[in-house]
Amino acid sequence: MDVREGEGWRLVFDPDRLPFAVLIGGGDPSSGGWAAELTAAEAEALRRGVTTLVDQHRSLQPTLMAEEALDLELAMACGGGELWLALAGDRASWSLRFVLTPAAGCRALEGSWPAAASEAMAAALAALPPLQP
Repeated sequence: MDVREGEGWRLVFDPDRLPFAVLIGGGDPSSGGWAAELTAAEAEALRRGVTTLVDQHRSLQPTLMAEEALDLELAMACGGGELWLALAGDRASWSLRFVLTPAAGCRALEGSWPAAASEAMAAALAALPPLQP
């Protein structure tokens, strides 16, 4: 089991807990934070989507003025449903938000990480071992 966490975020990878091998969380657990288990396919889609948005932000960062804000959004197929992601912020910091709308009969998820936690969560997702959906 691989547990990574910091203030406002949590990522747990346990390949023995199939089909929900990844747990993500956000907020302050002592005051009602959130957590959800993801399938390998959902976690892989989240990783790819977050990486895409972070790369887009990185490429736009030099062109942004200090006071300029941006919102980047991405929608992608995910296991018969859809994963929507958003990165919102400025040159120096950004937050992440996602909505998983799965195929009929499956649970839906929504979550976010504040600016203070988003960069660390994105790095933790990128460091996950390859997931077999």
